[in-house]
Amino acid sequence: MSIPLRVADFDYALPTDLIAQAPAPERDRSRLLVLERQTGALRHRTFRDLAEHLVQGDLLVINETKVFPARLFGRSERRHAVEVLLIQEAEGDSWEALVKPSRKVRPGDRLLLADGRIEADVLEKRGEGRHLLRLACDGRLSDLLWRFGQMPLPPYIKRQGLGSMVKGLASTSSDTLNPKPSTLSPGLLDRERYQTVYAKHEGAIAAPTAGLHFTLELIETLEGRGIEFAPVTLHVGPGTFRPVRVERVDNHRMESERYVVPEQTALAIKSARSEGRRVIAVGTTTVRTLEHAARDGEVRAGAGVADLFIYPGYRYKIIDGLVTNFHLPRSTLLMLVSAFAGRETILAVYREAIARRYRFYSYGDAMLIV
Repeated sequence: MSIPLRVADFDYALPTDLIAQAPAPERDRSRLLVLERQTGALRHRTFRDLAEHLVQGDLLVINETKVFPARLFGRSERRHAVEVLLIQEAEGDSWEALVKPSRKVRPGDRLLLADGRIEADVLEKRGEGRHLLRLACDGRLSDLLWRFGQMPLPPYIKRQGLGSMVKGLASTSSDTLNPKPSTLSPGLLDRERYQTVYAKHEGAIAAPTAGLHFTLELIETLEGRGIEFAPVTLHVGPGTFRPVRVERVDNHRMESERYVVPEQTALAIKSARSEGRRVIAVGTTTVRTLEHAARDGEVRAGAGVADLFIYPGYRYKIIDGLVTNFHLPRSTLLMLVSAFAGRETILAVYREAIARRYRFYSYGDAMLIV
């Protein structure tokens, strides 16, 4: 009988100055650590060298979700300052949201957000900071969010004057002198760079960060070499980042996230697998989409709700390779990657990355595992 995995088995020590506070000067100038699963061989490259590690016929599956500026600031009618992170639309004109400070808000309150341009009536209090809000505004809500909202960055990315709503991420500071990719203000920079170049379908409150390294030029280069692309959409919610609060890994439960697999993508994956070509997921959100949508060894087209928790012992059904960033200690994302390449292997690779001063987390560097 095997010994159950503990969350502590996925811990590692990361110097805080390796937590990337800004993206690389250019998307594809991030570093790329290539891991060959069968041999354990490592190669240290840059992301724009990705084509050298792919072969004609490889199918890259990308997540086309689009992050929206879901963080709003305002006050309650009882004069309490509040911060609201919209998670997803519920029934009617209501939204599920995280509200901070939760203890200052109760059902029946009205919140005045975005300089009073958006009113939010608190309908329910659902625990862990979650509330059901009914929103009212003059004009289209989406337009107001893009005008007054702020991008929902994870709290390890520090921005002056910005609070944090996504619970459970490492709240460490960083003294690193991260590269400044442009003269844009941090808010405008994040709107541009905390978004993939192929984002289409609005609904995520966190970026599928493995895709942040792609440029349109790199995609064109890859397609010119016979590498194919196929899209899915999974709207990343707070469940992806919810901390694992149990001791045993198998006692954790993932929150659900909505996804769509287009018919053409399902057919492309079926064709690639039948012809012996590799299916390479760009990001852990794509992995969870494909593996959840898999039935009898095939990815089924359509909409679904992914609550799949992947950790060592899971048998992958679809993917042959993975593009991913470096993830937080003790996180479900690290467990997913460890299930693909082996826990001890991944922790050893992370130690190598730390020794070579790779940049970690959302704005950090990338791995390719093939």
